[in-house]
Amino acid sequence: MDMEQEFYRIRRLPPYVFAEVNAMKARARAAGEDIIDFGMGNPDAPTPQHIVDKLVETVQDPRTHRYSNSRGIPGLRRAISGYYERRFNVSIDPETETIVTLGSKEGLANLAQAITSPGDLMVCPNPSYPIHQFGFIIAGAAIRHIPVGKGYDFIEELDRAVQHSVPKPTALVLNFPSNPTAQVVDLDFYRQVVDYCRHAGVYVLSDIAYSEIYFDGDPPPSILEVPGAKEIAVEFTSMSKTYSMPGWRIGFASGNQRLVAALARVKSYLDYGAFTPIQVAATAALNGPQDCVEDNRQRYRERRDVLVEALKNAGWEIPAPPATMFAWAPIPPAFAHLGSLEFSKLLLREANVAVAPGLGFGEYGNDHVRLALVENRHRIRQAARNIKRFLNNYDRVLAEAEEDAARKKRAAAS
Repeated sequence: MDMEQEFYRIRRLPPYVFAEVNAMKARARAAGEDIIDFGMGNPDAPTPQHIVDKLVETVQDPRTHRYSNSRGIPGLRRAISGYYERRFNVSIDPETETIVTLGSKEGLANLAQAITSPGDLMVCPNPSYPIHQFGFIIAGAAIRHIPVGKGYDFIEELDRAVQHSVPKPTALVLNFPSNPTAQVVDLDFYRQVVDYCRHAGVYVLSDIAYSEIYFDGDPPPSILEVPGAKEIAVEFTSMSKTYSMPGWRIGFASGNQRLVAALARVKSYLDYGAFTPIQVAATAALNGPQDCVEDNRQRYRERRDVLVEALKNAGWEIPAPPATMFAWAPIPPAFAHLGSLEFSKLLLREANVAVAPGLGFGEYGNDHVRLALVENRHRIRQAARNIKRFLNNYDRVLAEAEEDAARKKRAAAS
């Protein structure tokens, strides 16, 4: 046996695209540079005080220190059921149609383990949040990408993927409002998807982690609002963005009983559920006053407006995202040929601004970078001033970048 050989599941994972930018960022910080970081979607606002207070109160009871419930404590499952009733007018049975997960990311990965046989095919949008495809790749599936965004008809692309795939896809992953593109869809879109997937016999896994961070138009819908959706669909959501609770790791999967039961079965072997005081605090968040959610929305809306306006003044036009905590920014035309990774490295080196290269979300994202709204308005304006200087010097910067790329190419060839 070759002990040096890469393990099978690790072999299936490409190098982490963000790692290069993250390493550069760490080196710059170690050298004392002030990096304005729009890279990771890590909410910077504190968790609302009444939620923290409930955690502190509950943790004082030693009975809560024991193993919890892998499916989630009953009160929290009832609370998510109440949320679906209030927000979407959807009835969710807290016993059979919802489960608490350690964040929606873990839920998606564990469901992938539950429903995937090696060689199965899954349909995933591109660009997309990495776990949407890699959860299945780790589980042994193959991925059929469908491009999303301007110029693509989703249902047409889905039909092409289903018709020309062997074996037939097991499941389709959806994520609206989208990370990274911030695209939103209406209920009619979900109706078409449900209609198509019911006839095609394809499960739908919908991720609505950003459904409460919206700025324009109606609140984003749930796929479960469509009659008959529960026959094929399960939906993931999360406390992380709505209540600024990213490190608490609480999310939910709700909908199709068979999929929820499959996830519950796998989870029962893998974990004992989140720490009970965290679940009690999450229950208080869902059942308590919701003005903190509106405050959160307002914070991101203000940052979005400052970012779009300040970058426009700097010479970089980006569309205003209608939802999410991200702006999906086309690379300025002068730098477009470099691709998102090289452009991100340039921006970090020349402007001390970190962004996420679009390539990290799939090859169809390579002409964009993602900016997370996780810096305050003062820092956003500072970033725009730095970027303006960078763009005004683009002749020099571009010449140096291209010289550097040519040098690397020569070195690789020799």
